Amino acid sequence: MTGQPARQCRILVVENNDEIRSALAAILESLGTQVTAMNAPAEALAREDFNQFDLIISDLTGVPTAQAELVRSFKIGTTSSEIRCDVQRLQKIIETALSFKLQRIDTTQQIAYVREKIDLELPSDLSLMNIVLEYLLDRVARLGMIEVEQSNLFVALDEAFVNAVKHGNRNDPTKLLRVTAELSAHEAVFTVEDEGDGFDVREIPDPRDPANLFKSNGRGVLLIYNIMDEVEYSQGGARLKMVKRPETGTPSN
Repeated sequence: MTGQPARQCRILVVENNDEIRSALAAILESLGTQVTAMNAPAEALAREDFNQFDLIISDLTGVPTAQAELVRSFKIGTTSSEIRCDVQRLQKIIETALSFKLQRIDTTQQIAYVREKIDLELPSDLSLMNIVLEYLLDRVARLGMIEVEQSNLFVALDEAFVNAVKHGNRNDPTKLLRVTAELSAHEAVFTVEDEGDGFDVREIPDPRDPANLFKSNGRGVLLIYNIMDEVEYSQGGARLKMVKRPETGTPSN
């Protein structure tokens, strides 16, 4: 008995730059995905079949403001509560899209005028979070605002992702993890939100207490507080906001 052929992942690309839109669509199609490319967000959202797409990738180009800043918005997210692609396919799609994005980094002369917002909404799978983590660290490093290797930023973000996937969403792939990064030359603001029941951070055992020496609970949260400049839990503990700034208060470049 022969099995059914694997279903193609359906991707919606929304981008107003013709060259970028065509290039990204071609790259994703080469992975065996079914891509629909559009240039207007409002028209994309109004599609009757919008919820039939597995992922949306949007706003890959920047928009200059009156203050001479280059504001970029980049999003990879689900369009419905059901992801029909398997995790291995999603890994390749997301990795390819993020790699494509990294190829279009600003020159050093533009760094001080760049503000970027990255929105990611993905299933609760740590393999996907590893791809996201590497991308975010690369973006921070290329913006030149923080010395990533000296900042322990990897540790803080990794702990936040692991806590959200394992403890928040209980490794349930049907529950989503939402990650937002707002980056500039002055600070990096990260938000990690899960769909779990939340928790009271005040009830976590203090791992520095000798009585808790052999307990793993609380060590990740303590590391996050020690590494980040600001930490705030909200929505009953299901939403974590973290802020990291350059050591000197100015960009490292």
